[in-house]
Amino acid sequence: MSVIDTSPYHGITLYCHPNDHYSHSVRFVLSEKKIQYRQILIEDAEEDLSQLNPYATLPTLVDPQVKLFNTAIINEYIDDRYRQSRLYADAPAEKAQQRQFIWRIEQDWFRLANILLRHPDTLDAQQQQHAKKELQDILISLNPLFQHYPYFMSENLSILDCTLAPMLLRILTLTSGINMKNSKGLILYCKRVFNRDSFQQSLTVMEQTRYTEILKTLK
Repeated sequence: MSVIDTSPYHGITLYCHPNDHYSHSVRFVLSEKKIQYRQILIEDAEEDLSQLNPYATLPTLVDPQVKLFNTAIINEYIDDRYRQSRLYADAPAEKAQQRQFIWRIEQDWFRLANILLRHPDTLDAQQQQHAKKELQDILISLNPLFQHYPYFMSENLSILDCTLAPMLLRILTLTSGINMKNSKGLILYCKRVFNRDSFQQSLTVMEQTRYTEILKTLK
């Protein structure tokens, strides 16, 4: 069944999942830049997006000029087109470094997070423990990066925070299995980002409900 909305709209339409860190990242960027957009929430992965996206993945962004379906590309496009509240650096070297960090986050953090978040019922106890241990080691080793600046390696919120924070919100729900006592810098960082108005506004009703406890804890 097609969920494509063909009614006229002269702005961004975002097809996204109501509880997925990739979709949440795009919503966070749009909210931080105060961009109005049309949101179409899709829970069923079987819904037909093939007319917009050959991979039928979420998020998918449509505006009058382009159709995009990779989260990093979507976010960079939004930041380039809407120049207010810049999230990427203007200098080529700094921007390239941000892109490289995003690639590393995707390869190192998201790979493990997706194992735990997307397919928990398919993992046996040993696989879950291995993934949690590896992710815990990464978070603890990177904890110093969250201690020296208010945001991730920066005095100001950037695209790196918009990439990281939605995933961290979900990972912190696993604190019963991941020891965070050695990650105080990370916890303070999450508290700072999660309480931004833009982050709160980017949450769907499903996310507000599912992560109520952790969001209250970090108030």
